[in-house]
Amino acid sequence: MAIYLPSTADEEQVTLDDLTPREIVTELDKYVIGQHAAKRAVAIALRNRMRRQKLTPELAEEVIPKNIIMIGPTGVGKTEIARRLAKLAGSPFLKVEASKFTEVGYVGRDVESMIRDLVEIAIEMVREEKLEDVADKAELNAEERLLDLLLPPANPRPTEPTGGVVLEGATVIEESSSRTREKLRQQLREGKLDDRTVEVEVREKNFPSFEIISNQGMEEMDVNIKDMLPNIFGQRTKKRKVKVNEAFEYLIQEEEQRLIDMDQVTRMAIDRVENSGIVFLDEIDKIAGRESGHGPDVSREGVQRDILPIVEGTTVNTRYGMVRTDHILFIAAGAFHVSKPSDLIPELQGRFPIRVELQSLTMEDFVRILTEPKSSLVKQYVALLDTEGVKLEFTPESLSEVARFAFRVNEGTENIGARRLHTIMERVLDEISFDAPEKKGQQVTIDADYVRKTLSEIVKDQDLSRYIL
Repeated sequence: MAIYLPSTADEEQVTLDDLTPREIVTELDKYVIGQHAAKRAVAIALRNRMRRQKLTPELAEEVIPKNIIMIGPTGVGKTEIARRLAKLAGSPFLKVEASKFTEVGYVGRDVESMIRDLVEIAIEMVREEKLEDVADKAELNAEERLLDLLLPPANPRPTEPTGGVVLEGATVIEESSSRTREKLRQQLREGKLDDRTVEVEVREKNFPSFEIISNQGMEEMDVNIKDMLPNIFGQRTKKRKVKVNEAFEYLIQEEEQRLIDMDQVTRMAIDRVENSGIVFLDEIDKIAGRESGHGPDVSREGVQRDILPIVEGTTVNTRYGMVRTDHILFIAAGAFHVSKPSDLIPELQGRFPIRVELQSLTMEDFVRILTEPKSSLVKQYVALLDTEGVKLEFTPESLSEVARFAFRVNEGTENIGARRLHTIMERVLDEISFDAPEKKGQQVTIDADYVRKTLSEIVKDQDLSRYIL
């Protein structure tokens, strides 16, 4: 299946199949600064997926994904690389913290829930695509239904048999009704009927409440309560008087649901999960290490052993059916300050053959992060204040100062990588953001002196900067 990358009007549309690993890295460069080794690894992994689709089914079944472990401190781009890769590929993507899982027998989330969550994401993804396909037809159908409510179809009944002859009066009534209907259609499209009230039938959502007692988590229950309720209590409807514009939105949604084949959506979603799903296992280092036999670490190795079959390839039971995990790509990440990848159980290590180390960010990287990405922080703040009529401008020297302060605070306190730029920028723009509604039509320039004046006192006080920056 060809997946099209989003492009601007002056860019030529390109399919994912046309992208080489080098071009995938170039795409990732638009959003993530540096970390070339990690980008290369994920680009090769994505390209291998495309190569696998061109193999014979027998051979393709044998080609397993080359899972990746990213090693590096927080805030250097691990999650963003994986998220952007999934968006580039049009793949279902789930980010989950490995530390949230517990071994079977303990209270907490079981590891299979990640696959169930991934399927839910894929269902919504495919459903949104189908909604786009049927949007025009749904709107036309809703328009016809709304016109029926505004002008019920004329249906004259002759009192005597006509012998198959069309009555002249009936024809005149029909033509008059048709003209009136078209006038109403025009007024409806122009919004002239928005304040008129119509009566529509809406489904009731209030079902009797009851409690379920089970020794399993709700996510493990095979019975889908939400699907059961309509069958138990019936799809009750009631009539409500609403304005035309509100009724139109409701009828469009109803038509969209009617036009979408949810069985087909489910099949496509499961296929997409099985062949192109990506799971990002963050904080994998938190479950590394052998059992100490006591304390909070007691289930670490147990969680690893529970994750192992999911990564190796197994079948997970979901509310939509059985899902195979053999060809889902797993990208694990962790800081590994205390533990190291070799502390993972050997079987799990073997399932993550590719390991890449991400580097800590430099001051130059911070400057580039502020300006170069498509949705850089500077572009975000300029756009936000533009909504208030304030023209915000940063001098190059001011951005260098922001980067310098961020780097210094990271060195002196906890190193949280590029996330430090968010706290620094919020502090710099605090007063301007607060006063923006009163500065409509003005141009505000942020220079290096303003940045130093705003941050210098806080950065000097190490204890204070720990809490504020």
